[in-house]
Amino acid sequence: MSKQLNPIFTTTLALVEQYKSALTTPPTTTETAKDPEVLPRLAACTTALRAYVTKLSLLAITSPFTHSAITKVLRDLNESVLPSLVATALVITPAQYTKAFHSEILSLVRGVLTEFLSLVREVQRVDGKKEQEKKDAVKEGELTKSEKDVVTVATGRVWDACDVVTDVSQKGVVGFVMRKVEQWRDLVRDAVEEIEEWDPEDDDDFMDELLDEDDEEGEKGEEKEDDEDDDPEETAALHKHKKLTLRFLKPLAQVYPAVLNNRLKKAGDAPLTSAASIEKLESLMANLQAIPDHVDEAAGGLYEADFERSAGYLQKTRESAVKAVNLVISPWGAAEDAPADKFNTWSKMWLKVVEDMSKEIGEKIE
Repeated sequence: MSKQLNPIFTTTLALVEQYKSALTTPPTTTETAKDPEVLPRLAACTTALRAYVTKLSLLAITSPFTHSAITKVLRDLNESVLPSLVATALVITPAQYTKAFHSEILSLVRGVLTEFLSLVREVQRVDGKKEQEKKDAVKEGELTKSEKDVVTVATGRVWDACDVVTDVSQKGVVGFVMRKVEQWRDLVRDAVEEIEEWDPEDDDDFMDELLDEDDEEGEKGEEKEDDEDDDPEETAALHKHKKLTLRFLKPLAQVYPAVLNNRLKKAGDAPLTSAASIEKLESLMANLQAIPDHVDEAAGGLYEADFERSAGYLQKTRESAVKAVNLVISPWGAAEDAPADKFNTWSKMWLKVVEDMSKEIGEKIE
């Protein structure tokens, strides 16, 4: 490796490792006034990094291999681009941007640094090859296609990681929350569809899949024979509870589109204007996130004919959904005596329906 590049490679690799560590265990800082430009600045940092790694990649794979040019790019990255990126990420605190968004940003920026490390190591290998050619008194040649591909693939990964950070930064906290809510909504939809498609009368096949593949054929045959003699009353009970479960879950699943369309899409920065609003947003996310897990557990209890367990998780699903709706029953920052809006009116009717349904289903399950 060249004496000129060796120190800068060593410095860059060590520096990035330190930054990754800092992002893993960020220091506790005294809260300062919120910087409204921090997210645009973070997007600008990743855009700048993207441009620099493009230049670094081109310098690495294009002959002649210019040590001074690569040294300058790495020095600029070490002294300006990387410190700015990490410092900006650390300013995005949980108290001002929610714990979830804070964790997401730190994780994404660590991902950027990890991919950048990989690229620097590939450039370091190219430098090693060029130095070996000099030692062997061989005229410097072009890199092979596969050698170039390794560098360009590593560059593409840095680009992709930067683009994700830029996208999340531009959409902001509310956009991030909306994406999470959409993901949880889809999980609930998938679970409901799975329950709809499940036929208790075909449950033998479902249970057969759970048998250990190492069971002897005789044991499997005996198990199947026993299954064929299932009590018709048990099958009828499964049908009944499947129907009750779907009837219970479908209104609860409505919470996601209702909150998305009426409380998040047009919220702007209102959910982040005060500590109370941020706390409300945190709680809203926690309750909406809990619902898919409760639904999965309720479905599991249904498939196993454990109706008590299933009912218990259905009630937990209801509790989380009700808490979520109550949190945003009024628009962000609205006064208590503010006129009712569309969501406010809908939520009151929804709460009554869910309460009545919960009592009815609870009685039938018991």
